[in-house]
Order: sequence, then C-alpha cells, then structure tokens
Amino acid sequence: MFDFLFWLLSYVVPFLAVLTVIVFVHEMGHYLVARWNGVAIEAFSIGFGRELVGWTDKQGTRWKISAIPLGGYVRFVGDMNAASGGVDEELVAKADPDLAPRLFVNKSVWQRIAIVIAGPVANVLLTFLILYALLLGYGRYTIAPVIGEVLPGSVAESAGLESGDTILAVDGYEVRGFEDFQRLVATAPERSVHILLERDGREQALTLTPEAAVIEDRFGNEQRVGRIGVSRDVSESDVSLYRPGPVEAVGMTFEEIRFIIQRTAEFIGDFFVGRGDVEQLGGPVKVARVSGEVATLGVVALINLTALLSLNIGIFNLLPVPMLDGGHLLYYLVEALRGRPLSMRVQEMGFRFGFALVMALMVFTLFNDTVFDYFGILR
Repeated sequence: MFDFLFWLLSYVVPFLAVLTVIVFVHEMGHYLVARWNGVAIEAFSIGFGRELVGWTDKQGTRWKISAIPLGGYVRFVGDMNAASGGVDEELVAKADPDLAPRLFVNKSVWQRIAIVIAGPVANVLLTFLILYALLLGYGRYTIAPVIGEVLPGSVAESAGLESGDTILAVDGYEVRGFEDFQRLVATAPERSVHILLERDGREQALTLTPEAAVIEDRFGNEQRVGRIGVSRDVSESDVSLYRPGPVEAVGMTFEEIRFIIQRTAEFIGDFFVGRGDVEQLGGPVKVARVSGEVATLGVVALINLTALLSLNIGIFNLLPVPMLDGGHLLYYLVEALRGRPLSMRVQEMGFRFGFALVMALMVFTLFNDTVFDYFGILR
C-alpha cells in the first residue's frame, strides 16, 4: 500500500499536473479562436471517455472533466466525434437558419485554419511565457565559454580546437557560457556542427562532427549525446549569475525556442537516415517517470519541464497526419488551393490512416517505455 501511494504521488500526480496544464492551454487556444469567429461549441473536455464532472455555460458549451486523463478536446456542433474526424451531414443539412452560420464547417477556410492552428500556437505561447518568466525571475548561472583542455586524439583536436579558445557561436546560436557550448554539442551526436571561435583576438570558423556517446543522467536514465573531447576546470569564482533585461530576455527566449524546435526536427530526421535510437523515444510511461524525477528537483524544474513538453506537443500536433491538427490544416490548405474541399470519402480515409498511425506510435512508445526501459530487452 505504501509503495502504491509513493508511486502515485511521485509519478502519476506530477505527470497529470503537467499534462492537464498543457492540454488545457492547447484546447483553450482552439476554443478562444473558435469563439471569436462565432463557432457553436458543443463541449470542452479535459480527458476522454465518461464525464466525471461538468457544467453547461450560457452559450450551451458543456465544460467537463472526463475519466481518461490523457488528453482533451474541443468538440464543435456538427462534429461526428471528439477528434473532429468528420461532419454530421444530417445535422448540418437540417440546421436552422440561426445555427447554420455558426457551424464550424460553414466558416471560411481561413477561419478554420486559424482555429486549427490556434492550439499549437497556444502551446508555443505557453512555452515562451514560462521560459521568459524563469529567465527574468531567476536569471542563469554561467561560466565563461573558454576551452580548458583538448583531449589528445579527440574530435576537437582533429578539428583544430585549442586550449584557451573562446567559443562565440555554434550553428548560429550565440554562446554566452561554456554550458551553452556543452549543450549545443551534446544535442548533435554524429551531426555536423559549425563553430565560431575567437583565438588571439581573431575570429575563426571550423566544422566538426561530435561522436555519439551513451551516458547516464542523475536518475540512471541512458541518453545518447554528442562528445568532442574538450573539458574545463571550474572553481566557484568562475560561476556568475547573469540577469538579462526584459528586452534582451525576449530575444534569448525566442532563441531557446528556435533551438528546441531545430533540435527536435533533427532528432526526428535522424530516424530517416539511420542515426536514430528508438530507445530515446518515449510515451506516457516515460513522460510520467520523467515528470516524477524532475518533480524531485523542485517546482521550478517541473515548470520548466512543462514548458518543454508544451512546445514538443505543439510541434507534434502540427505534423501533417490526419487526426492531428496538422492533418486538418493540410486538408484546409488543399481546400484553399483547390477552391473546394476534398471529398468526405477522401477525408474519412485520411482520418482512418491517421488514427492507425497515431495508435501504432502510441503502442510502440508504450512498448518502448516498458520493455526497453524497465526490462532492458534488445539492448
């Protein structure tokens, strides 16, 4: 009984807290833009399945919390299901003159595009607000980006890096501290990176490819990272707290978001060129475990994790897969180009394909979480 309570409080509660915030913000993006465009909304749900508690507002929208807390949805009047995977043609055909203009399907294609894209945009906005607030509120501890030692025979030595070099930028990202340099290299295993450095008062540029290495984090999780063979001794006096101003923090936050998006895209791209590591993919179980582990580091760390997951969920939802926001967006963009929507048969086929693809991915990541991570099979 004690073990179950520990598991519940340590993993499930932090995971559900993080997921609920992200889902609420995502669906609220859809809801607000739909409401601004005069769309009739049937339901706003956190979770799927049977309703646990709910109420109906003055506009007739049912707000509810449902039994399966692994997502959520906004359902417009006239949708066949919670995933907006089709239109109830009979209801649309028989809609009275007051309701017809308020149906989502009867809105212009550009209004529908705005409503669909609003969910992922809301996730990106949440990420920006969290990272910006943390940067302003806490600043960041930093170490001068100067190389201390270059290991003999390493990638760094072969590329021409030397002790005393000051790193200015990596792949176009400004390096403000040695920790930036480490992170930019670590997130590019076996991928070419471009380094701008200063040596003897002159700027130089070079390109190298970090070797892939597997390391364990403080929680014992294995991660695949890039290594080039440089190090730096750090004393307490080398560490300083940097607090950017409000304007500078905006640029730094946008740069951080751009970095996460780029590295996420590269991570996905690795699977198409044979560099990907399936063990790095994670589903609900892995996210729950990571949420629990991060929660032990404090509320600020958990809030930061919320920002990162929000951004990744926003990006994932923009993939052009029917059933996801990106799939709907693809349909509407095709409609805008053709001047008429795709047939319901084509849309239904796409929805079924998208549903199968998403379910296959969920099953794979769940298998990956439980089998690879917990039992070590296929390692």
